[in-house]
Amino acid sequence: MRTLGPNGFGNKSTEQSFLLDERPNGIADHWRQYFPEVIGHAKSMMTVLETVAKVARSDSSVLILGESGTGKELIAAALHRLSNRSVRPYVPLNCSAIPDTLLESELFGHEKGAFTGADKRVIGKFQFAEGGTIFLDEIGDMPPLLQAKLLRVLQDKKFASLGSNIMHEVNVRVIAATNMNLEQAMKRGTFRQDLYYRLNVLPIYLPALRERKEDVPHLLAHFIESANRVHCLSEPGYLSDSLIKVLSAYSWPGNVRQLQNLVERLIVMKGGGLIDVDDLPSEILFEAEHQETVVTSTITPSAPVITQAPRFHLPQTSRHPIDSSGITGRPQAVYPAEFGRLPEHGLDLAGYIESLENDLIRQALERTGNNRNQAAKLLGLNRTTLVERIKKRHLATLNEPSKEL
Repeated sequence: MRTLGPNGFGNKSTEQSFLLDERPNGIADHWRQYFPEVIGHAKSMMTVLETVAKVARSDSSVLILGESGTGKELIAAALHRLSNRSVRPYVPLNCSAIPDTLLESELFGHEKGAFTGADKRVIGKFQFAEGGTIFLDEIGDMPPLLQAKLLRVLQDKKFASLGSNIMHEVNVRVIAATNMNLEQAMKRGTFRQDLYYRLNVLPIYLPALRERKEDVPHLLAHFIESANRVHCLSEPGYLSDSLIKVLSAYSWPGNVRQLQNLVERLIVMKGGGLIDVDDLPSEILFEAEHQETVVTSTITPSAPVITQAPRFHLPQTSRHPIDSSGITGRPQAVYPAEFGRLPEHGLDLAGYIESLENDLIRQALERTGNNRNQAAKLLGLNRTTLVERIKKRHLATLNEPSKEL
């Protein structure tokens, strides 16, 4: 792990900082050798890794639960790597990234002529994963009719491809994951109860990043080193201690994925050198400005209550204008730092609303790892509406391939 000096993470390190403990407890050292892809050593994560080690060699189904961005994909891959099936294929599939009409074909394959455009026979993921593991991410988004077919596969270990009556035997371990509350989904009737119990043989719950904040400095050190290596900057970027303290206190609604995307964004936008609190995006600065840490001493009854309010002043305008080139035709509209208050000099209301909307779109995409299906759900929009707004407004920072494809 990269050390942390008086100027933060990166090349500018001369002495160890209290923010990053290089020698975690013994249990963390023990599990790190088996899970090198997992960063940090919070007790809650060590419990997860202990569970993974116990269930890895079983052939029973595993259901990984946790918020978006907590690392469910990493845990699924680790389960396969430590299993008796590790020499056979590991096949991941995101159920929310594929249209319902194509998902059945992706899973079970199809015969030539099974539907319009099926000009050849195609093998599905279950056949590709024969003898190995199939990882069904976002299982909660699977349509009900396909849930029934998946249930039959789990029960009978057989399936038929689209357009065929021939049954294929399959020897595959199923690992599923979701950020959805499946118990509530069952009450709504959108998820089958019998499928839930078939999948939930060995449940694993991943804690949110806000539940293991002691791991934030370790994750920052890992991602800043990775980003510097990828971008080959003439002067590597590094984080100040003040910035690390702010990020360690942040609530991280998008979890580890949001943290990783933020580090990438900071490195690209700053271009190297010291990255400080003022370089943070407005939504994180806003929370830092309003957070209060109350420390109550219990040594003596007469000890005073100390209230500390960190002062990280917001800039007078948002760091995210409508676009960087003025392509909308109006001056780069920004919204004021004191959100919801009309400035004395007035404002451009249309530009204000559009700027705020663009910033929320950016946050939704960052939180979901640029998965536009999930981002649209967070914003209460249709996916096509969201994509049209991104294209129409020429949001250059969002012009990248969607992770759902």
